[in-house]
Amino acid sequence: MHTFNRRQFLEKSALGFGGLAASTLMAQPKNKGKSVIFLFMHGGPSHLDTFDPKPLLKKLHGQPVPPSFGKADFQFTKVDKVPIMASPLEFKPRGQSGVPISSLFENLSRHADDLAVIRSCHHDGFTHVTGQNWMNTGWARVGRPSVGSWVVYGLGSESDNLPAYVVMLDGGIKAGAPAYGSGFLPASFQGTVLRTEGPPILNVNRPEGVSEKMQRETFDLLRFYNERHHSERAEDTELEARMNSYELAFKMQMAVPEVADLTKETTATRELYGLNDPLTSEFGSQCLMARRLVERGVRFVQLYSGGKKGSEVGWDAHNECDQNHTFMASKVDKPIAGLLADLKSRGLLDNTVLLWGGDFGRTPFTDGAEGGGGSRNGRDHNPYGFSVWMAGGGIKGGKIIGATDDIGLRATEDKVTMHDLHATLLGLLGVDHKKLTFQFQGRDFRLTDVGGDNNLTARLTAG
Repeated sequence: MHTFNRRQFLEKSALGFGGLAASTLMAQPKNKGKSVIFLFMHGGPSHLDTFDPKPLLKKLHGQPVPPSFGKADFQFTKVDKVPIMASPLEFKPRGQSGVPISSLFENLSRHADDLAVIRSCHHDGFTHVTGQNWMNTGWARVGRPSVGSWVVYGLGSESDNLPAYVVMLDGGIKAGAPAYGSGFLPASFQGTVLRTEGPPILNVNRPEGVSEKMQRETFDLLRFYNERHHSERAEDTELEARMNSYELAFKMQMAVPEVADLTKETTATRELYGLNDPLTSEFGSQCLMARRLVERGVRFVQLYSGGKKGSEVGWDAHNECDQNHTFMASKVDKPIAGLLADLKSRGLLDNTVLLWGGDFGRTPFTDGAEGGGGSRNGRDHNPYGFSVWMAGGGIKGGKIIGATDDIGLRATEDKVTMHDLHATLLGLLGVDHKKLTFQFQGRDFRLTDVGGDNNLTARLTAG
């Protein structure tokens, strides 16, 4: 009979770890969040054209950047070589709280009192891969587990027949699969890609001519041999994940087609998400699927808008920023507003945390890429100050936290690092980010590395 030490037991128990760890991780006051929907705008949306209006830009439009704002590194642009560019979009105070939101998000604006806009996020990654790594893993380089993997590792899953961590892509992402991978955590905690077109999960359907009984017997025999092989190789998490994936795949053959069948939703619900409009139907389907998944106990769902699909550049507005953002926002505005309204009407917003953001923000001056980028009203990448918003999970909305300087170049007030943001996300789920650790290569690692401040959690949830 093979015995297991504590670490081996935790690895073998896979998604059941959460039940064992709860008493330790929930040491801080319990919040309402149980699941997360991460809305990722691939390419980097401009905070200056969405949630962070800067009146000074209109006064300085076309002029050089004042030297008082200093210099910084950007992907294509030298600060002293390009002119200031004001946003052509109209900002209005929205809801009873008066949170300013641009005309890009007229539908989302109706939910302004549910949103907490954090205007002071920053990191040091001014390329897409590093920016996406910072946002998704809390580290600029490849190899760290994704935030979704950490959440599932810490809290486990409330669903027995669906993946705990689901990802829906818009073609692909520049950082690749490591952005939703498990890194050095056991492989069973990585994200599972779910498609809204064709089979939801590739190869999950039972082959023709194979009955449920035949498949069950095959899996049982395969598990017997795999467990015997694994008994002397407890550190092989890839094999353990493969064993668990067979069992989960068997259960998913019934559960996944059901959750992916959006035709069972009412006409009103389908209209709420924009499924009847070709412009909004794709992201609307993802948002509706996200609601169905968290409703069934899936812990972490991540949706991408603007991946590498054909020639589409996503939110990466190096040229004609206003045209780019008008198009991209028109695809997601109604679906995201529909998701908020639907979660609220079903009582799910109280325990579902929504996080909206992208790789980074954009510059307050024109893009300086060789070939005329600067003359075509585009904006370069700006990781030094940008906005995200959060809602649900006990958050009291209608708030603005932090600020950038007068032209939106750098975060200046209540600055929020990615470790702070991730600590806050974990805090909203009732998890102490300093206690959620995993030993790797002789060191205890955590999502927030050696940093992270979750003081924002209290501010977000205060009435």
